[in-house]
Amino acid sequence: MATAAVGRVRVAPQGTERADVWWLEPLITAVVLGIFVLYTTGSMVFGGSTVGNGGTFRYAYYADPYLSPFFSPCVATNCPPDTFPVIPWAFSPAFLIFYFPLAFRLTCYYYRKAYYRSFFWAPPACAVSDAAKRYKGETRFPFIIQNIHRYAFWGAMLILFFLWWDTVKGFIYHGHFMIGLGSFVLLANVILLSLYSFSCHSCRHLAGGFLDVLSGRSARYKMWRLVSKLNEHHMLIAWCSLVGVMLTDLYVHLLSAGAFPDPRLVF
Repeated sequence: MATAAVGRVRVAPQGTERADVWWLEPLITAVVLGIFVLYTTGSMVFGGSTVGNGGTFRYAYYADPYLSPFFSPCVATNCPPDTFPVIPWAFSPAFLIFYFPLAFRLTCYYYRKAYYRSFFWAPPACAVSDAAKRYKGETRFPFIIQNIHRYAFWGAMLILFFLWWDTVKGFIYHGHFMIGLGSFVLLANVILLSLYSFSCHSCRHLAGGFLDVLSGRSARYKMWRLVSKLNEHHMLIAWCSLVGVMLTDLYVHLLSAGAFPDPRLVF
């Protein structure tokens, strides 16, 4: 907070006169995002591999009938036979997939605010000076790429379709209906990811944000109101879905490694 002194604005030496712990929120954000980035990178890069006649293939974290969301759609060697063809390359198949959700999250309006404050200090908090001397906004490279958010939304929708398909298959075990703990883990994950996708600003704009008059579009107006209600909780949903997808991958990973059995009922 700035105060007037002899016709000029006086700023504290540390860039703010706030006496509260304003740095706590950006610190927590940086830690959580850092853990997610490290875990995701490790899950994709250090996944196992198998050597066959065609060379070295990377495999996905799959514990019948559960598939890790990081590897959906599955193109690895240990995927079920009714999925996609195996792609013979030495890198993790997750690198073929993660670009869509990564672009969607990285360009998300809320996440932009979160990591701008936490990592770039632009600004770190309200009434706190920016770390940078000049403000350039998102008009120059690489930040101008943030404008692809509305297009990244459609890529995220494609991945979301496969995740819902994997969730349905998570309730089927060799032709029998099954209820397992992993089934509900996958279901909770895909619900959170769906809420995150449909509560974003791009979806709100598609629902009716670009219309000048909504009085004659009752269906579009109701859809816009629903998405707007979800959008009010977009920050909370964003964090829950971020942690949820990481924990879902961890659960399937531990099952595939034989760390513990999955409690389930097969009918």
